[in-house]
Amino acid sequence: MVGGGGIGGGLLENANPLIYERSGDRPVTEGEEDEQVPDSIDAREIFDLIRSINDPEHPLTLEELNVVEQVRVQVSDPESTVAVAFTPTIPHCSMATLIGLSIKVKLLRSLPQRFKMDVHITPGTHASEHAVNKQLADKERVAAALENTHLLEVVNQCLSARS
Repeated sequence: MVGGGGIGGGLLENANPLIYERSGDRPVTEGEEDEQVPDSIDAREIFDLIRSINDPEHPLTLEELNVVEQVRVQVSDPESTVAVAFTPTIPHCSMATLIGLSIKVKLLRSLPQRFKMDVHITPGTHASEHAVNKQLADKERVAAALENTHLLEVVNQCLSARS
């Protein structure tokens, strides 16, 4: 392990992660620009919201680390549901809950309140996926976590644009 300067500071669990190429920006269509045409929310729109979230340990985004991919985003606008599966870079990643919380907060802040969100670890990719998923699915635990000023500050750092 190597000492490093992630958001949390301290030692890095995955000092040399694989870095993936960012996908291009989605072109805006005429229908999306027309205020008279209803614009449903789709998987690409959700992916665009979460792909630039910063990893808590590395100066990289969740997209660049392949933690989030568009193919693991499911959306039903008519049913007002969004499901995001994310894949930690290593099976014992201690930041998995923080990453999931950051994704959940980004969606809570960005989507209309009618949406129900399910943020979970991609099955079979983390040693504690059941425990992490249980925490992320528990509204009271999420609310309590966001009342912790230090934790909220770390989440906000993950969501802020890096210069």
